[in-house]
Amino acid sequence: MKNNRKNRAVFSEISYWQSYSDMMAALLLIFILIIAITLAIYKQKRDDLDEAQIQLNATKTELEASEEELRNSLIELEAAYAKATMTQEELEAAHREIEEANQKIDDARAELDATKGELQDIVGIRTDIISELQTRFSNSSMKVDAQTGSITFSSDVLFRYNSATLTEESKTSLKEIIPVYLDVLLQDNFRPYIAEIIFEGHTDTDGDFQSNMTLSYNRANSVARFCMNSTNGLSEDQIELLQKLMTVNGKSFSTPIYKMNSDQVDMPSSRRVEIKFRLKEDEMINKITEILNQG
Repeated sequence: MKNNRKNRAVFSEISYWQSYSDMMAALLLIFILIIAITLAIYKQKRDDLDEAQIQLNATKTELEASEEELRNSLIELEAAYAKATMTQEELEAAHREIEEANQKIDDARAELDATKGELQDIVGIRTDIISELQTRFSNSSMKVDAQTGSITFSSDVLFRYNSATLTEESKTSLKEIIPVYLDVLLQDNFRPYIAEIIFEGHTDTDGDFQSNMTLSYNRANSVARFCMNSTNGLSEDQIELLQKLMTVNGKSFSTPIYKMNSDQVDMPSSRRVEIKFRLKEDEMINKITEILNQG
């Protein structure tokens, strides 16, 4: 009997330490995952800032070249003044031209500095939006793309075969997901940076391109129209904002999804409707170009 009790005690002790070891392994795995996610977010933000810095450095170089050209013109003007006898009116006119040129440089520099600040805000805002979207959907089956912030619905879940009419089952899922996604994009601190909210339909490679183009557009449009109904989760104010930003596209099978490590098309994954957003980065870059052209 004593031996039996000793054996049970030994087994109990082993079981205890095994459970403790499993728990520590699980905590270590969670810690590693948190570090990996943090590093991924940091890398994305760092890459965005590096890209913005490259663009701003190029802009600064062009502005400095314009200033150098103006200084050369000023030197030529002063040389001409030294060689020629100028009337008082001509001299005053020359001074006015110099002052106007200097004022243009000052105005361009001020506008460029303001644009730099806005562009840097936009670079960081993408990471902030994606981070909040991932937080909102952390307990959902819907996954947010870590690079673009888009969400994807399988067409096989939303529609019957070759149909663009939402099934009743899919409407329940859309009511749970779409209001959460759009609520993030349309909130006050992100809305000024959003240039476009895009509903984009895609098909597999079965069938001809044109018929799939029509089908992909109609499916994306069905999801967009669902969002515009105030009974499906969005407020009237949100719907009004969405109307100003919304674009519906059909892509046919122009961008299929391929199976991992293969050149074979993943047909079920290719049949999808994506919702994504575009920030005002392009507008900001065009604005910088206009400033340089004016200089």
